[in-house]
Amino acid sequence: MTREEAEAAIRSAGTVEDDEAFPLLEAAVACALHDDPGREGHPAFDLAAAGVERLVQRLKRESPEEALAETLSGDLRLTGDLLTYEHPDNADVIAVAQRRKGLPVALGVFYLHVAKKGGLNVKGVDFPGHFLLRIETREGPLALDPFSEGRVVLPSELTRRALHAGLTPNVADRLDVLMTPASDRAVLIRLQNNIFARAAAVKDFARAERAALRRALLDPKDHRPWLDVAAAREGQGALAGALEALARASELDQWAALAARAQRERVRLRLN
Repeated sequence: MTREEAEAAIRSAGTVEDDEAFPLLEAAVACALHDDPGREGHPAFDLAAAGVERLVQRLKRESPEEALAETLSGDLRLTGDLLTYEHPDNADVIAVAQRRKGLPVALGVFYLHVAKKGGLNVKGVDFPGHFLLRIETREGPLALDPFSEGRVVLPSELTRRALHAGLTPNVADRLDVLMTPASDRAVLIRLQNNIFARAAAVKDFARAERAALRRALLDPKDHRPWLDVAAAREGQGALAGALEALARASELDQWAALAARAQRERVRLRLN
């Protein structure tokens, strides 16, 4: 798949209005190919298909949370990358499928896809600092950590993590807030946010631009990705392209117009 074909696939996913119909794995693979084209997506699809088959069998004799964790971490050997956490491959679902390790949110893509195809009610949780999963059981919702082999995270641990992330005590004690489910689209956007932040930190502005552009395609109504596209283009010296991105941000959100105008004027001064 070429980068242009991948971009078209991401744009198509972004037009899906029903979040339940959002093609998470397909869109995640397209994002990976957009970042690094010329590969095949079958490692990710094959791994996910094997996971669905194993999960269906495990659900006949195990609880939902046990079956999901054992399928993904035991049968598929997916786990968090503790030793080379900052490696770019940890955010690439094709590389994750090949290496069997990655970031929490990249691993979460496989958990969510396999769970949905296996008939489980599992959602991502946009937890601060560390992506988690929410699985519905007969006893109520449970939090699972895909980075730690899908283990259950107890409420006391959720509160401790929330406090460590900087949340105030009155929020950190509210499990209903901490466990708020996120849409599959939001999960994939979080993954692209992660790629953008990592790339920008090492001044890889070309990769940062691609990640920001993918966010814009996945959520066409959000102006914020275009501000990041503009910053990444400015970092590459592509000032005309930066101005174009700022104009897109202003078109999408009038409240962003003032901030975009100030940024636009700064870029224009550099053009002069």
